[in-house]
Amino acid sequence: MARFIVRAIFAAIGLWLSSMLVAGVAFTDMGSLILAAVLLGVVNAILRPVLFIVTLPLTLLTLGLFLLVLNAAMIGLVAVMLDGFMVAGLWPGLVAAVVTGVTSWIGHMILREDQKGA
Repeated sequence: MARFIVRAIFAAIGLWLSSMLVAGVAFTDMGSLILAAVLLGVVNAILRPVLFIVTLPLTLLTLGLFLLVLNAAMIGLVAVMLDGFMVAGLWPGLVAAVVTGVTSWIGHMILREDQKGA
């Protein structure tokens, strides 16, 4: 449970950075940001693995680039499910997926370093 909370925190940081850097990604308030991060974690845990398997041939055909579209779709799905989070189209969703993905990757690296030191 603690790992999920830490991942949600890094997802929230990534989504917040996306809203600051990307025109077309916005939150109405901090509560929406936190709820979007938690909801993104749940969607990524439940729906993303199924969609990954279904779209695996397309992912292989595009040498993995389709994963960006899949990540953008997950962010777009969260935006549809949550009133306080807006993504204005495919391109803002793709850039938000990259920003959030890089932030989550950095968080994963930090977590892995902490585990090695302990």
